[in-house]
Amino acid sequence: MTFTKNFRSPTAEEWYIFLPSNKDSVTGGAAGKTIIHYNLYDTKHIFINTTIIFDDPKLHNNELHHLVYAVADEIVNRLVGYADTLLSVHSGNNSYNAEYKQ
Repeated sequence: MTFTKNFRSPTAEEWYIFLPSNKDSVTGGAAGKTIIHYNLYDTKHIFINTTIIFDDPKLHNNELHHLVYAVADEIVNRLVGYADTLLSVHSGNNSYNAEYKQ
């Protein structure tokens, strides 16, 4: 798995996700992208909002739910670290939401 940063602002980042056996069926490029939004304005409860969108239709298959979950977990660990994170994964039938807390 490799990443390429596409966009950066003071409060957000966008990363393309490249997986060896998966790609976007339209462009042939990245299998998906990750958008990380840092909630810097609220000091009471600081969460990093992370959205992962998988564009490869193969990753929408119910039988690959464990792979989607494992890849999403690794993306959060590598790109966000162990900060409190609200995660939203968009992958067809394998879509889900999660919360990571220290």
